Amino acid sequence: MVISFHKANIFCKRLIKKIFSVALIATDNFEIECEVEVSFVSEEEIKKLNQTYRSVDKITDVLSFPQLQIKYPQKLREFASEVSPDGLLRLGDIVICKQKAKAQAKEFGHSYKRELAFLALHGLLHLLGYDHIERKDEKIMNATCEKILSSLNIKRGKNV
Repeated sequence: MVISFHKANIFCKRLIKKIFSVALIATDNFEIECEVEVSFVSEEEIKKLNQTYRSVDKITDVLSFPQLQIKYPQKLREFASEVSPDGLLRLGDIVICKQKAKAQAKEFGHSYKRELAFLALHGLLHLLGYDHIERKDEKIMNATCEKILSSLNIKRGKNV
């Protein structure tokens, strides 16, 4: 997987690379080389993106902008014809607000690492076709997220 980062420090890059690698294997999406862009933005920037693309005038924690019309349980191999000449399947963009992530970590009583890991993975799962609009889909997405984070020993709870 190729990940392009914008405004990310080495801690964020290493954490996200590890999580995404495990996530592609756990979701059976490791067969096709893909690309994702991950950007970190201010509260002002994410609020503007949320308003522009979702018509929601508030700060949010993470936004995903998929380039493919994947619907769970579809797999990336079903989109082999979409691979670009450079051999990459472009999944889309994930935008994370660090300030919101830090505030939520404090609110939920766990580490910033755990919150950042959750938000990045949540964004990737959306690019892979997962959703949480319907209750049954939310259960699948949450279970997948928890399975991946637990496998990396990134758990909820105080100072975790």
